[in-house]
Amino acid sequence: MAVGARSGTGEPEEPAGRGEAASAAGSVHLAKPQAQSPYEGQAPPAARRPAADEEKDGVTKAKKQRAFWKELPILVGIALILALLIKTFLVQAFSIPSDSMQDTLQRGDRVLVDKLTPWFGSKPERGEVVVFHDPGGWLNETPTPEPNPVQKVLSFIGLMPSAEEKDLIKRVIAVGGDTVECHGTGPVKVNGKALKEDSFIFPGNTPCGDRAFGPIHIPKDRIWVMGDHRDDSLDSRYHQNLKGDGTVSVDEVVGRAFTIAWPINRWSTLPVPDTFQQQGIDKAMAAAPAALGLAGAVPLVLWRRKRLTGERTPR
Repeated sequence: MAVGARSGTGEPEEPAGRGEAASAAGSVHLAKPQAQSPYEGQAPPAARRPAADEEKDGVTKAKKQRAFWKELPILVGIALILALLIKTFLVQAFSIPSDSMQDTLQRGDRVLVDKLTPWFGSKPERGEVVVFHDPGGWLNETPTPEPNPVQKVLSFIGLMPSAEEKDLIKRVIAVGGDTVECHGTGPVKVNGKALKEDSFIFPGNTPCGDRAFGPIHIPKDRIWVMGDHRDDSLDSRYHQNLKGDGTVSVDEVVGRAFTIAWPINRWSTLPVPDTFQQQGIDKAMAAAPAALGLAGAVPLVLWRRKRLTGERTPR
């Protein structure tokens, strides 16, 4: 037997150490290095959602967008309620249907009327332009047009001037406690003071127009009104045969017209003319300084008298 031959084979026997090394080398050669995950230590991103889920989300978003239309009737209802409250308690628009207040107001003007201050006890003052309900018999000769349903709704909530209510607009000339008169070609006198009306009465008109009147004493809580177009205004002068002798109760007054809101090129305020602020026209105000002076003088006289009496008393 040859030395170094395998038993029962004709192949030479490999050294033990070389086989182990080859096996180890084979192991190293066959093992593949693992790539480092970019999400190591972190949660991997969610897998793309199925198309059915995406479609479901689209439907949900569409429903959310359409929810506005469900809220729209509520918003409209709130807006209408607010408009009604504003019309009832704050401000209301009125249309000028005639020429009785020219040139201050023109036919077709829209004015805004303050309805708030009367709720706090404010009463009409001289020189103000006011809207008031027909006291009775003033508009019998004036036909009232029949509004359509849309006009009725808009006027009810205050977005359009009322077409059914019989309202008038005039200037307050005298208030309760005043005496007013006008003779010949004028001027109009209030408590003996002549009014300078050139700034607001219609050009070419006289203060009395074609109807002289007075002197008339205005009862408490009533007013005497006249249009600025004296020749084309059926005002207090023409209704002295009716209840109130041509005067209007302050309870019939809707409020003061304070601005022309439409058309835009006619926008302006409606201030009280200076002639109604002249000294002495208000009897109460004219008497106030004297009353205040008397009230201040009485304590002074009593104090002086007491002092003189004290000086004369023997000690």
